[in-house]
Amino acid sequence: MALIVVTGLSGAGKSIATNALEDQGYYCVDNLPPKFLVSFADLYGMSESNREKKIATVVDIRGKDMFDDFYQAMEELSRKKYPYKILFLDANTQTLINRYKFTRRRHPLMDDDGTLSLEQAVALERDFLKATRNRADFIVDTSVLKPMQLREEIVSIVSERPEKDSMSLRVMSFGFKEGIPADADMVYDVRCLPNPYYIEELKAHTGREACVQEYVMSFSESKCLFDKITDMIRFLLPYYRKEGKNELVVAFGCTGGKHRSVCFAELFSAKMREYDCRVFLAHRELEKYGEQN
Repeated sequence: MALIVVTGLSGAGKSIATNALEDQGYYCVDNLPPKFLVSFADLYGMSESNREKKIATVVDIRGKDMFDDFYQAMEELSRKKYPYKILFLDANTQTLINRYKFTRRRHPLMDDDGTLSLEQAVALERDFLKATRNRADFIVDTSVLKPMQLREEIVSIVSERPEKDSMSLRVMSFGFKEGIPADADMVYDVRCLPNPYYIEELKAHTGREACVQEYVMSFSESKCLFDKITDMIRFLLPYYRKEGKNELVVAFGCTGGKHRSVCFAELFSAKMREYDCRVFLAHRELEKYGEQN
């Protein structure tokens, strides 16, 4: 039996994640009170025919006071040796506010008396779920992900792989002008490298294109930095696996997120795939420049 507990901030994409899990053969239950988690697992774990059943449930703040039973339920699942993973979906506050305004839905922590604003409700929920986020096996920041990209990320997380490949490597590029990705485990600043932005014939291109990559990597400092980062990640991956980490998020940042960071993310992803790593690549800022990830 494989149980995935989907949780996270309201508006971060739990419905999309659930649909993606259903497409992967998971039986999903939405908004399950945490105190029923163990009974839910028992129901599928006791039957011999259900031993290989893949199940998932969404547990979030909609249960309000009932969410207090969440940690006790997790301990009971561990005591019974039921394998489970916690998938936490996150997003920055402004993105969540924009999504709520677009859908015209009310945040579950907002009462009829209007004592809480939408921004206050999001902040309260984020603080309430901080401990849950810290316990999560997978954290996905959906702030800049389109629905299809989020689905691909969920599929990448739950895809059946040999044990040695059980850890996934998520690589992203970003621009420091837009802030550091909230879910990054390691952030590499490549603003120290020569900037193609100031080369007139390269300015309109991106780091996904050969002309930009050739320029960036033509400098000895670029090659040296790339090799050192690659060696470091290859050295660290076995130790992260040993400690039970399921995903490592590596982010490359430059000023605008168009040239140097994209170049490094592209080349680094390709290099790590050569070492049989499961790699998911995303370029956070490229959509602004008319490109798809």
